[in-house]
Formats: sequence, C-alpha cells, structure tokens
Amino acid sequence: MSTFQSFEDIRAWQEGRILIKEIRVVCKRPEVRKDFAFVDQITRSARSICANIAEGHDAITAPDFVKFLGYAKRSLAEVQSHFYDALDEGYITKQEFVQLKDKADQICKILRRLMQYLQQTKMKNRKNGPATRNPQLVNKPFYIPQMFRCLFIIRCHPHNTL
Repeated sequence: MSTFQSFEDIRAWQEGRILIKEIRVVCKRPEVRKDFAFVDQITRSARSICANIAEGHDAITAPDFVKFLGYAKRSLAEVQSHFYDALDEGYITKQEFVQLKDKADQICKILRRLMQYLQQTKMKNRKNGPATRNPQLVNKPFYIPQMFRCLFIIRCHPHNTL
C-alpha cells in the first residue's frame, strides 16, 4: 500500500471529490433543484465522505483513522440510498443510477481495503504527539500532560487547589 503525506493523496478522497461533482450536476437540474430537502441531504452526506477521510487522516492513531474511515463509509451508504430516491423520483436515469452506484461501490472498496490495512498494521501512533513521546501513557485513561494539568484542575474542578 502506498503512503500518503496529506489527505489529498488518498485515492478514496480523490474519488469522493469526483462523486460530489457528479452529484452536484444532478442537483443543479431544474426539476431536482426544487426538492430542497433531497438536494440538501444528498450533498451533505456526499461532502461528509471526503470530510471524514480528511479528518481521519489527521488522527494520531491508526484506530482513530479507521474510525473516521468508517464514518466516511457510512456516509457513502447514505448517498447510495439517496441514489434510489433520485431514481424513483425520476431525477436520474437508470444509466446514471448505475454509473453513480458503480462510482460509490468503487469508493467503498477503496475505503474497506484501507481500513483493513490500517487494522492489520502494527502502526499504533501516526504522528509525533504526546502518545508517541511516551508510549507507556498511550492507553492510560484521562492522561493529561503535566503542562496542562493546572488548566484541567482549575477548569474542571474549581474547588480543588493547586
């Protein structure tokens, strides 16, 4: 599996962006534009695909990245469901439905493979965050670095003194 330096390098994000453009073309049709709820819902869920991939890429750990890829996959399933609505309402032809669904299936496969790869890898920490500097503290609940403890105590426990 190739590595990527930014979320723009992730093929699923690139393909998701193409899917968003294709959906926007459909949504700009006069008969579709009138259905505000449909347009809003399908564009929000389509945009959520790429947004979750980008947000996951910025995660510190591989499990967190996988979690956000799962969110992207769920958003993709929502978009696919909206394709059926579009077909039933006559917003798209059967041929357009097949093309859009094929594109979504392609993205789903890419996401699934990336998730499997990240789950199988031994890579636990992806960036140089606090967990990377001190691996014994990674799985400790509520770990707060020393420099932030006074802020945490003051804000969360106003009756405690330092």
